[in-house]
Amino acid sequence: MSDILCVTNRSLCSGDFLQRLEKIAAAKPAGIVLREKDLSETEYKELARRVLLICREHQVPCILHSFVGAAMELGGDAIHLPLPILRTMTDDQKASFRTIGASCHSVEEALEAQRLGCTYLTAGHIFETDCKKGLPGRGLDFLNRVCQQVSIPVYAIGGISAGNLGAVRRAGAQGACIMSGLMQCENVSAYFTELERAREEYVHP
Repeated sequence: MSDILCVTNRSLCSGDFLQRLEKIAAAKPAGIVLREKDLSETEYKELARRVLLICREHQVPCILHSFVGAAMELGGDAIHLPLPILRTMTDDQKASFRTIGASCHSVEEALEAQRLGCTYLTAGHIFETDCKKGLPGRGLDFLNRVCQQVSIPVYAIGGISAGNLGAVRRAGAQGACIMSGLMQCENVSAYFTELERAREEYVHP
């Protein structure tokens, strides 16, 4: 079972976006988070409809992002939210989803996300990354504090690669989110093989 969540970003994608998602889904990540923040809800729903089909074909969880109403209309059972949106969700809306995640940037936010009913959370950004240029990573100590304080799975995000995946796991994380690496790598299958090798080295040093 993979411990990698793919986070999408069309603007970083090399080649056809849906074809790349087909290859990613075929590699069986822990899930694909469809995070396309530049789209309107209508545009997002159209894209999500197609991505849900790809994920269902490969039996990979598709985690929709931000648009609660669209996700419910499409019958999605997983959603990832910024905390401000999570705070506005009703209990009835939450009951529509089997999986609810939130992006957290402090221990306090992680505890709040757990209290609000999240089944997992992302913590970051852990390492320096081009996506957050000029901002230092919060580091492994921060990740470890979050993991120790909550009882739900934590996925590290920000600057994750095969070279630091073991350190992320040692800090207590369930796994990691990867965006640019999976959007831009030349060979998706080989990239996942490299990540899996790093995971095995952590499990069986």
